Amino acid sequence: MTVKPITWLADSKSRLREFPSEARGVAGFELWEVQQGKDPTDWKPMPTVGLGVKEIRVHAGGAFRILYVAKFVEAVYVLHVLHKKDNKTPKAVLDLARARFRELIRERKQR
Repeated sequence: MTVKPITWLADSKSRLREFPSEARGVAGFELWEVQQGKDPTDWKPMPTVGLGVKEIRVHAGGAFRILYVAKFVEAVYVLHVLHKKDNKTPKAVLDLARARFRELIRERKQR
């Protein structure tokens, strides 16, 4: 079994650390599944952010989200992590994740 490492972009890891302990535990389990090439329990595609970007939905003491891309062979890239307070993901969050995705693609092309 190959386990991909996680690459945390910008402040995504510190944001995850701010989740309540139950939500952190669920998020950790779901990311472990992704690292092994499996789908998380509750997720949806986020094509508005980028091709291959997905959102893990964590419901544990609130609504929490992890935007990531796992289609690259070398790593699972966590683009953004948030505590969702409204039904709709704020445009600013989508714009931020989109910018991080574009930067990731640029950096990968330069390697």
